Amino acid sequence: MSIGIKDLAKELQLSVATISKALKDSHEISPETKERVLKLAKELNYTPNPYASSLRHRGSKTIAVVLPEVADSFFSMAINGIESVAQEKGYHVLVYLTHEQFEREISILKDFQNGRVDGVLLSISSTTCEYNHLHKLYEENMPLVFFDRVCEEINTAKVQTDDTQAGYVATKHLLEKGCKKIAFLSMNSNLSITKHRMQGYVDALKEAGLNDTQKLVVECDSNDEVSYAIIKRVLEGDRQIDGVIGSVEKLATMTYAVCDELLIKIPQQLKVIAFSNLQIAGLLNPSLTTITQPAFEIGKTAATLLFRALEKRNFDLKAEHISIPSLLFERKSTS
Repeated sequence: MSIGIKDLAKELQLSVATISKALKDSHEISPETKERVLKLAKELNYTPNPYASSLRHRGSKTIAVVLPEVADSFFSMAINGIESVAQEKGYHVLVYLTHEQFEREISILKDFQNGRVDGVLLSISSTTCEYNHLHKLYEENMPLVFFDRVCEEINTAKVQTDDTQAGYVATKHLLEKGCKKIAFLSMNSNLSITKHRMQGYVDALKEAGLNDTQKLVVECDSNDEVSYAIIKRVLEGDRQIDGVIGSVEKLATMTYAVCDELLIKIPQQLKVIAFSNLQIAGLLNPSLTTITQPAFEIGKTAATLLFRALEKRNFDLKAEHISIPSLLFERKSTS
């Protein structure tokens, strides 16, 4: 019976990543741990898998980008940033869409364990509820960089914007425009970006002296029809709402459609701001005020970190947590 890295890991109660690094004499592993690993490997006659090893050293000259969707303008711009780096490095980019489906995300990441790609850039789906598949990919020593929607449990590189500050700025902008009851449209409160944007919203309300009765977090859905119905029900049921923050782009465009149906005038009766990179935001009627993320820069920075890890054996992705500021663009929807 052949002995593998997973068997050594189980016997020593260490992670697969630790075993692998110890066998490669990595500086990240203590001498004591290396000695334990090498001693057991010798006792059990462990030999490396030459096929897997050759795949890893030869490389596929391909990286994977895993996204929830491309309809959102943020992700299409982020891909452009990623490809600007990949092309320079002579790499191919494979784009995988989870369509906001947790099971599909699991299936896609499982595919990467056969050497198909050399590294992964990932923005998790809104329905991702546990992270075993991410831990498994990480423990296989696959270079992994999160961008925008990150998993805070995995200790690897993350590139994002300061969503707490951005949520605060969006809310404070509406308050300064005279709004008294602001609805925060949330896509999924499990997502790190949603949690942080919501925290900024709450912080701004508290700073303005508003209590919990004036806080209104509306949980929307990944299904567009369901979200539309939720927004319609909220705005129809409470005409005191005079401000809306769309935590993602499509919730703002849905709000426009609902207001058109309910004959609610923007910005006279309802002011709207959204997290959006929509290039036609200025052409909407009225033009949409946005918190705009530096999508191209986020994609480019995430790819740059991934290629550093591919090119330099000792480059530590764990130390790389990069935040790039978002910008407020005021337009007529909040004037």
